[in-house]
Amino acid sequence: MSDPTAPGSPAARHGIGRRPFVVAALGAGLTAAAAHVTASAGPAGRRVSSAARHQVGGLEVIALLDASGPFPAAWTEMFPDATDTDWAAARAIDPAAFGDDGRWHLDFHCYAVRRPSGRVMLVDSGVGPAGSPASGWAPVPGRLPRALTEAGIAAGDVDLVVMTHLHEDHVGWAVGPDGTPMFPDARYLVQRDEVDHLAGDPGSVVWGYVVEPLLRTGQLHQVRGAARLPAGRRGERVLAVPTPGHTVGHQSVVVGGPRDEVIITGDVLVHAVQLADPGVAYALENDQATARATRRALLRRAERADAVLATAHLHTPFVRSRQGR
Repeated sequence: MSDPTAPGSPAARHGIGRRPFVVAALGAGLTAAAAHVTASAGPAGRRVSSAARHQVGGLEVIALLDASGPFPAAWTEMFPDATDTDWAAARAIDPAAFGDDGRWHLDFHCYAVRRPSGRVMLVDSGVGPAGSPASGWAPVPGRLPRALTEAGIAAGDVDLVVMTHLHEDHVGWAVGPDGTPMFPDARYLVQRDEVDHLAGDPGSVVWGYVVEPLLRTGQLHQVRGAARLPAGRRGERVLAVPTPGHTVGHQSVVVGGPRDEVIITGDVLVHAVQLADPGVAYALENDQATARATRRALLRRAERADAVLATAHLHTPFVRSRQGR
């Protein structure tokens, strides 16, 4: 695959820096599956629900909206092989993604998994404050600290932060602008392949902003492959599962209970068009063939388990896959 940041590429034309990558297999969903509570004025003046929730046994999965706004490119440019039929299906799934300005509009969701004890695992940390690595292209400042407060979560409640990957719009609140970890009592979990890949990129802003501070405090916990994470009680499980392709060390999180399953996808799919047709590639995927295989495997798993997908960038955070096809 050619370098997506090479001169003349979509990323280069829109000022989007080179970003890390990952892929594996899991499941998905579409159809609103959450209760929305406490609307508030959100990013760009949009009215947003401060928390959408899905219960999995004794575990509560909470969608936290950090930001919302336009991507610096048209949706047709980012997904050039999508057909008219694909776009029609995507519009039915997520009409808010199609801005009148011709640009792709997206949300930036993080997820909290609250255990019966009150302790919390946070999956991803959004675009961050003004001055974060995402500031060059994403809508900042984000609102994650406010969203956590609205959900009744204090920074000290968070004992684990899972970073699905090390792109700037997924790690923005991991540390403050001075490098101090935002969650002082938490381990930060990432796939070792993701860290190794980023270490080889001398131009990475994320390395200095996020990785080095967490290495200094000893809070960065690197794993290879699937990892069992803290769950609630017997019959419930939480797993970090490699899902490469978008980046080399991308991982997703499966939250399972006796009868329900939620898959926090990260960027395995970034737009509703990839839910409509998982074969549609995203221009900024590190390895499009691997990403396509991962996405298809994840959606097959989700359909078999009737799992709910918790997505990073769709405007409805909890969806089921069958509605898209």
